[in-house]
Amino acid sequence: MDKNKLLKSVLVSVLLITISMVYAQQSSPADKALSSHQQGLVSIAALTATGNVEQLKIELNKGLEAGLTRNEIKEALVQLYAYTGFPRSLNAIQAFMAVVDERKAKGIEDIDGKEIVVNNIAKDKYEQGRKVLEELTKTTQAKPAPGFGEFAPRIDAFLKEHLFADIFVSEVLTYQQRELVTIAALASMSGVEGQLQAHINMGKNTGISDHQLEQLASLIEMNVSTTQANTVRKLIEIPLVPVIKPDMLIRISEIEIHPEFLEEYKAILKEEASASVAIEPGVIAIFPMYQQEDQTQVRIIEIYADKQAYQSHLKTPHFEHYKTSTLPMVKTLKLVDMTDVDQDAMMRIFKKLK
Repeated sequence: MDKNKLLKSVLVSVLLITISMVYAQQSSPADKALSSHQQGLVSIAALTATGNVEQLKIELNKGLEAGLTRNEIKEALVQLYAYTGFPRSLNAIQAFMAVVDERKAKGIEDIDGKEIVVNNIAKDKYEQGRKVLEELTKTTQAKPAPGFGEFAPRIDAFLKEHLFADIFVSEVLTYQQRELVTIAALASMSGVEGQLQAHINMGKNTGISDHQLEQLASLIEMNVSTTQANTVRKLIEIPLVPVIKPDMLIRISEIEIHPEFLEEYKAILKEEASASVAIEPGVIAIFPMYQQEDQTQVRIIEIYADKQAYQSHLKTPHFEHYKTSTLPMVKTLKLVDMTDVDQDAMMRIFKKLK
C-alpha cells in the first residue's frame, strides 16, 4: 500500500509539473496580448497622429473607462508632439480637456494617477538622453549622432536633451508604454518607415512582442487605414492584408424626395454623409448627387470597405438620425448593388482606401 501511495504521489507530481509547463508555454511573453490599457494608448496615439479629433474623443473616453489615468493620457499626448508636431498634439490635448469636462459634468471622477515630473534637474541633459537612447537601442550612441547629428547638431541636441531626457524623465509612463505610443503614431503616418523600423526595434527591446505588434497593426487598420497597418505588418514580416476586400460593398441608392421636403432633406443628408466618412474608417465614400432637371431625384454612391463596415454603419447614431428624420420625406427608394471593374482606378479616385 505504501509503495502504491508513493507511486501515485509521484505520478500526480509529474502530471502537475507537465500541466504547469504547458500553461507556462501557452502564457509566454511572446503570446501575451495587448492589455486594455495598451490598446487605449495605441488608439489614442494613432488618432492624434492623423488628427481625427472626433474619433479621438471616443477613444479617450474608452481609455479612461479601461483604467488609464488622466496623467498617463496627458503624458502620451505631450510626448506625441515630438513625433506628430505641436498642432496635432495641442488639438489632442484640447480634445482631452473637453472629454474630461464632459465626464466631470456627468459626475464621473477619473483618477489623476502618478504625478507628472515637470522639471528635469540633470546637469548634463545630453548625456542623460544619450544613455536613455542606449538603453532603448541596446547599442552605443556616438556623440554627436553620425550623419544628421554632425550635419545639424541642434537637432541632435533636441533629440537627446529634450525628447529622451526632459520628456522621458517622467515616470508616469514606462519606456515600453512610450514606445507603444511612438510606434502607433509613426505607423499612422506615411513616409516614416525608417523611423518606424527603429522604434519597432526599440519596442522589442522593452519587451513588446511580434504578436503584440500584430495586434497593434489591427488597431491601426481599425482607426486609420489598411495601408498604414500594412507598414507594420511588412516590417515584422507577416502577411499583408489586401486593401480592397473581396466583400467590399458598392451601392447606388436611387431616391425620390417629396418636393416640399427637398431642402431639409439635402441638409440632413449632407450632415450624415460627412459624419460617416469622417468618423467611420470602413465608410469609403457616401457621395450624393441630384439630377439637374429634377433635384428631387437623388442618387447616392455608397462604398463600404466590407459588409461588416456596412452593418456597423447602420448602427451609428448619425445614420439612425438620418433614417428616422428623412423617412417621411422619401417618396421612393431603390438600392442597386454594384461591382467594381478597375480596382486600380478606384484606388486613385478614393484615396481613403489607402
